Amino acid sequence: MKRLSTIGFALLALGCGGPCLGADGQKVVVIRAGQLYDGKSDQLVSNQVIVAQGDRIAEVGPAASIKIPAGAAEIDLSMATVLPGLIDGHNHMFKIGDYPGTGAEAVAPSFIQPGTPFSTPYVTLLAAKNARLDLESGFTTSRDLSSGGTADVDLRDAINEGIVPGPRMVITTEGLKGSIAGPRYFHLVDSPWEGRKQVRVQLRNGADFIKIYVNNLQPTPYGGPTMTLEEQQAIVDEAHRQGVRVACTAHAGLAVRQSIEAGCDSLELGIDIDPDSIRMIVDKGLFMTFALTINKNPSRQSVREIQKASFQRALKAGAKIVFAVNATGAHGKQAGPYHGEEAVEFATMVEYGMTPLQAIRSATSVGADNIGWRDRVGSIERGKLADFVAVSGNPANDVTELERVKFVMKGGQVFRNDFAGPGASMGRR
Repeated sequence: MKRLSTIGFALLALGCGGPCLGADGQKVVVIRAGQLYDGKSDQLVSNQVIVAQGDRIAEVGPAASIKIPAGAAEIDLSMATVLPGLIDGHNHMFKIGDYPGTGAEAVAPSFIQPGTPFSTPYVTLLAAKNARLDLESGFTTSRDLSSGGTADVDLRDAINEGIVPGPRMVITTEGLKGSIAGPRYFHLVDSPWEGRKQVRVQLRNGADFIKIYVNNLQPTPYGGPTMTLEEQQAIVDEAHRQGVRVACTAHAGLAVRQSIEAGCDSLELGIDIDPDSIRMIVDKGLFMTFALTINKNPSRQSVREIQKASFQRALKAGAKIVFAVNATGAHGKQAGPYHGEEAVEFATMVEYGMTPLQAIRSATSVGADNIGWRDRVGSIERGKLADFVAVSGNPANDVTELERVKFVMKGGQVFRNDFAGPGASMGRR
């Protein structure tokens, strides 16, 4: 048996329990979908059948053309719309309202006295709770943008080993920055050579990609870069030499332009992106995240209008926009959607100009491209992982249906099924 870490044993308490409905040893599951959206096309199709064998999709197509294997378990979602499992392109399981005193935005959970020190295992348990909330709301894959350490490695591995329920996590361990200002849970890089070294350190520690916190928070929230171009180029070059991607949080101005020049693969949490920068982003094929809903908070009204204009500019130019919420685990006036509530972002994306299916693609096929997992997730196709969600209505007409996910399957295992009547039936041929 694979050796479990101390945190892994602690996480056993948050195991699957009741919500994991898949039977042990189940080899083949057939899903009958009233409507199906495959994550890539421009329309839904009706009366489809999906055959999942183990954790993969074996067949998918019109009901009349699919032969149902003998002995297969069946899930009747004929009154529902089935979609690929959703992908959150930028969140923080650990950032943390769960770390009192570690950042200006940190707010402890209400049941914790201010200033109470948290141990790494305890914080990881809170992050495991966040992961479970995300999975049960339909997000079967999540890209975590820094835990401030390596606890995200334990959580990712515990999820992959079936110890706790949660999305498949793509993680960055400790993010990198080049200034003493800004969040303290990033590693300080003060030279190109230190940047290269830290890329190797983070990858050795278990990171799947590298995160750079580029924008300085001083003297304004969208100030200049935290590091020099040479430092950022060294980090990006070393990461690419090691075969991994680089995500760069760059909100505006010089930080955005420097990140484009340095070769970042994605620009995170854009706010004020000028037309020339948008053109360069599109020309280079970079991905972008925005996290719009958090800036609809009344305390951020001025930022909201600037970000809305940038989002619409990027959308019109054909930029590759990835669904992102920046859920943090914090509560308070500066907080955005909490874990389990991320789907409210779809409505904001549509409000700002996307069609519902464009918004859904940002969390399915486009989200998969962003993390380099096009061959695994993001669409309902033969050979891909059997990750599905289902809703009662038609999200192509009303994208808020995704705020009411009633069925979640990840890797062929059912984690949620709230459908009543025929929608909840599960039998065996």
